[in-house]
Amino acid sequence: MKKTSHTLKDLTKLIMHQAKEKGFGTKPEEINVPEKIALIHSEISEAYEAYRNKKIEGRNGFKEEMGDAIQRILHLAGTLGIDIEEVIIKKIKKNKGRKWNWEKLNEKHV
Repeated sequence: MKKTSHTLKDLTKLIMHQAKEKGFGTKPEEINVPEKIALIHSEISEAYEAYRNKKIEGRNGFKEEMGDAIQRILHLAGTLGIDIEEVIIKKIKKNKGRKWNWEKLNEKHV
């Protein structure tokens, strides 16, 4: 398969087209938002388990589960009319000037 580059907007359009074909809902009244959020969480948990078990490639592997999570996020964003590309760019700009107090956080700062 030939590799092509797509923007998040392109991917959202592809996912929304597939959602319409498969009957997954493309309008807010056609979906259950809490259920969609739970399904996103489920995909992230599956990615975590795959990574934890060192299953990176293949069916139900880390990479596939990460792709599933992104697809679900883009489907939800597309259904709700959220320009996720714009939102991500705004968040990156906001975080650029943000300061974290690593002494207070339970995370390893590299």
